[in-house]
Amino acid sequence: MFVHTVFFWLRKGISAADRKAFDAGLKSLLAIKTIRRSHVGKPADTDRPVIDRTYDRGLTVVFDSKAGHDAYQADPVHLKFVKTCAKHWIRVLVYDFE
Repeated sequence: MFVHTVFFWLRKGISAADRKAFDAGLKSLLAIKTIRRSHVGKPADTDRPVIDRTYDRGLTVVFDSKAGHDAYQADPVHLKFVKTCAKHWIRVLVYDFE
């Protein structure tokens, strides 16, 4: 199993329309065929010293293997997401683990 988790910090003052476009782009990734399980969301309403809630959106996708992840990275849907949605974020942080 290969898990890919991404956190996005969106630009300050992003319009509702741009946020909606970003969310739609993020959800479009879930159609990529090598994904076995996935979840997209916003920070949970939890508050403990170890929790970072400064990000705006999170994505977790699970693949059978690193090869599935690599295919996801090269998939046209992923490449389109990066091309059209990168303008909406100021920071991205990725955690991959097996």
